[in-house]
Order: sequence, then C-alpha cells, then structure tokens
Amino acid sequence: MTTNGRRTTMTGGTTATGRKVTMIGRMAAASRAPALAAAVWSVVYLVLGTAWALGVPGFPWGAGDPDLDGALSLLAGLDPGPDAWWVAAFAALALAVALALTRTPRRDGRAGRVAVAAAWVMAAALVLAIPDSRVMMGVAYTPLLMFSGFLDGPFGQVGLGDAWPWPVLNQLLCVLGGLLLARAAVVHRRRARAACAACGRGEEESGWTSREAAARWGRRAVAVAVATPLVYCLTRWAWVLGIPLGVSREFLEEGARDTPGIWLAGAYLATFGALGGLLTLGLVQRWGEVFPRWIPGLRGRRVPPPLAIVPATFVAIIIVVAGLTYVRATVAGRFSMAEWGAWLPECFWPVWGAALAAAALAYHLRRRPACRHCGRGSADHVTASVTAG
Repeated sequence: MTTNGRRTTMTGGTTATGRKVTMIGRMAAASRAPALAAAVWSVVYLVLGTAWALGVPGFPWGAGDPDLDGALSLLAGLDPGPDAWWVAAFAALALAVALALTRTPRRDGRAGRVAVAAAWVMAAALVLAIPDSRVMMGVAYTPLLMFSGFLDGPFGQVGLGDAWPWPVLNQLLCVLGGLLLARAAVVHRRRARAACAACGRGEEESGWTSREAAARWGRRAVAVAVATPLVYCLTRWAWVLGIPLGVSREFLEEGARDTPGIWLAGAYLATFGALGGLLTLGLVQRWGEVFPRWIPGLRGRRVPPPLAIVPATFVAIIIVVAGLTYVRATVAGRFSMAEWGAWLPECFWPVWGAALAAAALAYHLRRRPACRHCGRGSADHVTASVTAG
C-alpha cells in the first residue's frame, strides 16, 4: 500500500505498533486493578462504618460479638456508638491511599512512597491484627461440619453457622481488604522501579529471586513448616489417648467432664495440621509439580501453580493470625506454665505460618513461566539480555 509516495506495510509496522500500544494499555489497566478493587472495598466499609455509627445493627466487634468474651480479639472493647466512626475513618483513609496508588508513579515521587508505606501499614492491621484464631478454627472445622448432621458427640451439636458467624466472616472480609491494599502497593512499587507490573521482574533475574536460589531456601522453609506443628500434634494425639503430655491429669479429666469429646476435637485439629504438613512437602517434591499416576484423569499433567500457591498462602495467613492470638494471651498472663501443652505449641504458629508463606513464595519463583506481558523469563529474553550485555 502506497500513500503520497510513502509505503506502509499494514501487516508490519502499523499493525505491530497498534498491537504494542494495545498491550501497553491493557497492562496499565491491569496494574491499576488491585488499587481500584481496594478502593471498592474501602467504599463498602466506609458506608458500613457510617451506618453502624448511626445505629444500624450488625457492628461486628465489641458488644456486637457476644461470643468473644474479650479473650481473642484486640477490638473486644469497641463500642458500636462512637467507635464505628473510627471504622469509617479508617475506610476513608484506605480509600485515599488506594486512589493514590492508581496514579502513575514517579521514580522520585515522595507521595507515591508515602502511599505505599501507608498501604502496607493498613494491610498489616487488616490481615494480622484484626482477625483472631476463630478464622483458622472455622477453616479447619468446615470440612467436618458439612456432615455434622450425621455425627454424634461434639461435632453433631454444631453446624457451619456456628463456625462462621457474622463477626468471623467480617474478619475474612478484613483480610481480603488487606490483601488488596498489599497487592496494590506491590504493583505500584514495581511500576516505580520500572519493573514489570505483572510479574515483578526487572531487567535481570538474579539473587534470591532466581530459580536456583529459591530452590535452596525454599527447601529450608518447607522443613521448618513441616516440623513446627509437630509438637502441637503430639500433645493433642496424646490427650485423646489419655496421656497428659504438657498438662496435668486433672486438666484432662476436667476437660473431658465439662466438654465431652473435646479431646477428640483436638485430635482432629492435630490430624488436620499433620496432613497440611504433608501437603507442604509438595512445594519441593515432584508430585507438587506433576500430578501423580494414581490420580485419575490428571496423572502426568502439570500442576497449575495457583493450585498450590493460593491455598498455601491463605493457610499461612490464618496460621500466623491464630498464633498471634495465643502470643497476645500469653503476654497478658492468661496461661499457666504448669499447663504448657495447652498454649506453648500454638505460640510457635507464627513461625509455622511464616515458613509456609516463604515456601509458597519459593514455589512461585521456581515455577513462574515467562511473562506474557513483558516477555521476561523466556529463553529469547535471556538471550537478548546476554547479547546486550
């Protein structure tokens, strides 16, 4: 095709340039998506906080959480009257931070750095401080409670509604808001340092993020994540067998008398934790990357990385949260050293959760494919980088 003496190849420059512009536009929109989602979450809680402050029922903390008894949450003392305004103010600040993170960052932009720092602080509060151990208990007991109508003993008396009342569901929503803010901060920081907003890679993939390094420290993280919960598992299995490991004989007898079946419930949680440790091994084993032959329909196929990364990350969060609940109670002096088996193993759960999160990150770094947005991680990109160097 010739126009005014100039030749334009529609299948070459113009079309390729158009595709590149479209791709850049899509990447820019995708990079803003986490911040926009965090903004939507903030608006929802801004409305809820205002409504609770004006007398609408449903305030999920303090007096609105009657089963709490002040023993688990940091927010047990909140009053829905005046304190709901603080919820609305927190949400308004989160909204301002989220909107700031939608803007195109500058390398030396102080406002962007302040927004990223504020997002991380708020994310930490939403993910680690507001939830308590009931989130983990709900997740652990949900598979069993789905069939509680067919069971006797302690599990036959409760249902899913007992494990997931509104105050606990609200904690899950707070965790979601924190993760959205954290993701928005990560993406904004990537854009500020000229890395790919989608994969986070810079011009070179080296150091602790390389596949080789991740394989090394990932194995150590898995070892810690598998070993840490074993003391907890041993105590609960011992109790169901009548062995007072870490507690007195009177403690076991009193618990069995006051709450029949309570040690069976503890043994269930211990088994749940042990199976979780077994699955953690998949983050460094071949069967965590390729489905084993004994799985019909999937044998020999590659395991999609999110199938391992997403559950492991979520479980890591709720384990850390549950462990911090016990740490706070220990610092407050609510436990006795004579009954160390009832609380000391749980105080190491933050180590367990942190190791599991690190193992999931290492698995991600090892298995992440070439980025379809920037092309980094592909053989062609590596070759081009070496040639340019």
